Amino acid sequence: MKIALIGYGKMGRTIEEIAISRGHEIVLKIDVNNTEALTEANLRKADVAIEFTAPASAVDNYRLCFTSGVPVVSGTTGWLSRKDEVEKACHEKEGCFFYASNFSLGVNLFFELNRKLARMMNAFDQYNVSMTEVHHTHKLDAPSGTAISLAEDIIGEVKRIDSWTSDEPKSAAELPISSIREDEVPGIHTVKYDSEVDYIEITHSAKSRRGFAFGAVLAAEFCQGRKGVLSIKNLLDELA
Repeated sequence: MKIALIGYGKMGRTIEEIAISRGHEIVLKIDVNNTEALTEANLRKADVAIEFTAPASAVDNYRLCFTSGVPVVSGTTGWLSRKDEVEKACHEKEGCFFYASNFSLGVNLFFELNRKLARMMNAFDQYNVSMTEVHHTHKLDAPSGTAISLAEDIIGEVKRIDSWTSDEPKSAAELPISSIREDEVPGIHTVKYDSEVDYIEITHSAKSRRGFAFGAVLAAEFCQGRKGVLSIKNLLDELA
């Protein structure tokens, strides 16, 4: 498989290493120093694009991939206010778009654990739920996309919670998310249910970027021959 890497920072380099180890070829590498090389002609040399950039450029990158007829896998977060627009563009161009807020297998198991715990805690309103996420100082968005996914799943299961906030909560119906930025932390997410007598806490801690990168390469492989908007659930159902 020929892969275009849109975003060639630390994550892009880790993806490259894993992709090559699985027999794939990197035919295009785009970073801040050669953005002019991100063209339809260059993208068409690839079978799939893997995009890890920044919220400000992500949607334009997706649109260019759709126009070029190249499936795109993305782990960029912070652009979801334009999700409907992106999905519409994908369908109009009969493209393939695979997005995940987190490609790690462990994190996606954590998502499932979070949903199950939230379902159980819905009956116990003496517990107040909160969340903390810690990432490296280069991460631009806060809260992280993973934290927002966790929060939305909690809101869907715990009826006393109707929204999340990154500020001080104004009511018990808001789930507070604390975002911490520290040097070289791949990602730590903790969900806490706290009462007067005890607390329950679940945490996922990434040891490196390799788990995210491996999942992104699996997603790129999964996109071959497929159309439409895909998710990590589609991939996990295939692997199960």
